[in-house]
Amino acid sequence: MGDLSPGEALLDHAQDEIAVVTADGTFTYVNAAVEAILGYEPEDLVGENVFSYVHPDDAPRVRRKFDRTVRSDAYDETTVTYRHRTSDGSWVWFESRLSNLTADAYDGYVVSSRDITERVLAEETRDAAATRLHTIASVSGDVLWLFAGDWSEALFVNGAVEQIYGIAPERLYRDSVAFLDTVHPDDLAGVIDGMERLTDGESVDIEYRVNPDENFTRWVWVQATPIVEDGVVTRIAGFSRDVTDRRRREQHLVVMDNLLRHTLRNDLNVILGTAERIATAFPEAATLTEQIRATGTRLLQSAAKERQIIELLVNRRFGERIAVGDAVERAVERARTRHPNADIEYVAGPDDRSAAIPSPITAAVTELIENGIVHCDDRRPAVDVRVRSGGDGSVAIEIVDGAAPLPDVEVNVLTGSHEFGRDPVRHSGGLGVWLVYWCVELANGAVAVENAGSDGNRIEITVPTVADESTVNPGGPTADPNGSSASSNGAGPNGRANTGRADRTSE
Repeated sequence: MGDLSPGEALLDHAQDEIAVVTADGTFTYVNAAVEAILGYEPEDLVGENVFSYVHPDDAPRVRRKFDRTVRSDAYDETTVTYRHRTSDGSWVWFESRLSNLTADAYDGYVVSSRDITERVLAEETRDAAATRLHTIASVSGDVLWLFAGDWSEALFVNGAVEQIYGIAPERLYRDSVAFLDTVHPDDLAGVIDGMERLTDGESVDIEYRVNPDENFTRWVWVQATPIVEDGVVTRIAGFSRDVTDRRRREQHLVVMDNLLRHTLRNDLNVILGTAERIATAFPEAATLTEQIRATGTRLLQSAAKERQIIELLVNRRFGERIAVGDAVERAVERARTRHPNADIEYVAGPDDRSAAIPSPITAAVTELIENGIVHCDDRRPAVDVRVRSGGDGSVAIEIVDGAAPLPDVEVNVLTGSHEFGRDPVRHSGGLGVWLVYWCVELANGAVAVENAGSDGNRIEITVPTVADESTVNPGGPTADPNGSSASSNGAGPNGRANTGRADRTSE
C-alpha cells in the first residue's frame, strides 16, 4: 500500500474497473476493483491482451470500435457493451468507456468498465416479455391497448383495432383520441364519462357500439384499469372485445321474452278462459275441457320458466349475493305458499348466514323443491332441505324428496352431462331442470344427483361462497329469476351504452 501513489490508491477504491491499455490492447495497469468484479488479481492481467478476455462473438465489434477511437486524429470517445471472461470461466456483461487521450504515465489509453450484467439480463427479460406480448397481440382477436393516464398518447394498440373499430393503429399513434370518431353518437357521452373515471383512478366496465363503416352495428365490451404510480394515474391499460354475436343472441332472447310475456301468455289465457266457459255450458264435455285446461296450464308454466331462463341469461347479474340461509328460506316459503299440502322441512344451522351465494340459486332450490312435490304420489309430499359446508370455500344445499327417481335425461341435464347435439328437452319434464342447470352453472357451481331407488331423489347443489357479510343482500331486489326486478351490467336492450352503473328493470 505504501508503494502506491495517491492517484493509484484512489483508483483502487473505485468500484469500477479502471485499466490502461496500449494501442494493441495490452494491459499496462489494472486497479484493484478487478478482483471483486472478475476474480483476477491486477498483476494477473498486466501484460495480457484485453481482446483475449472478450467473448469471441463480441471481440470483432469491440476491436473495431477500439481501433477507430485510438486512431482518430481528433478527440474521440466511445462506449461499448460486451461480455468479459471471469477467472472461473463464466461471462459478465461489461460497459466500457474509452477515449483517445493517452495516459502518459502508463503509456496507454484509460478504459473504465463496469459490470452491467443485472441490467442486461433485466433488459433481455423485458425484451422477451415484449416480444411475447407483441406475438400474443398480433394473433389476438381482442383489441389490446395502453394509453397515457391523460389519454394524450397511445402507447400501444394491436392490429385488431382496425377490424373491430375500423381505425388503423397508426392513426391512434398520431391522434390518441381518434377512436372517439368510431363510437356511436348515442354512446359517446358514456364512453367519455368512462375515460374521465379512468383518469380519476377508477376501473371501468362498459359496452358500446363502434365502427361507422359498418353503420355502428358492432358492439364492444371494454374493461380498463388505471395504472397508478406514486398516487398519480400514469397509464391506462385495457382490452376491447367484439361481443356483437352475444348482443344479437340477447336481442333474440328479449324478443322471445316479449313473445312469452305478452302474446303467448295472453293467447293461452284466452284458451283457458274459453275452455272454462265451454265446461260450464256443456258439462258433458268436462273431460275434454279439463285436458285443454291442464295442457294450457302446463304451457303457461313452461313459458314462465322460459322467461326465468331468458332473464337469467340476459341480465347475468351473479354479483348480487344473498346469505345461503336467506336463499333457502325464501325458496322454502315460496314452495309452501304454492303447495300448502306439502311438508317442507328446513332447520337453519348456525353457519347458514355467515356465507353468501349468488342470489339466483334461490330459483334453483325452489324448482327442485317443487319438482319433488309435484312428482310425488303421496297425498302429503315431504321434502327435506339441508345446508352444509362443501369444503374449499363452498356450500352444499341438499334437497331430499320422495318422488319417483329422476329420468336419466333429466339427471344428465342437471349434472351438465347432456349431449347438446340432441333435442335438449326430449323426454325431460320441461324447462325446470334447465333453469336449475343454468342458475348453478352460471354461479360456477355443480349439481350431483343420487336416485335412492323407490325412496326418491337426493340432489345436491354445491356453489362457491363469499364469507364477507358486506356482500350479502338480505332482502332487497336481486338477480333472482323468480323476482320482479334485475339489473344489468351490460348495455340494455334499448341499445344504449352502459358504463357499469346498475339499471333496474321490472316486468
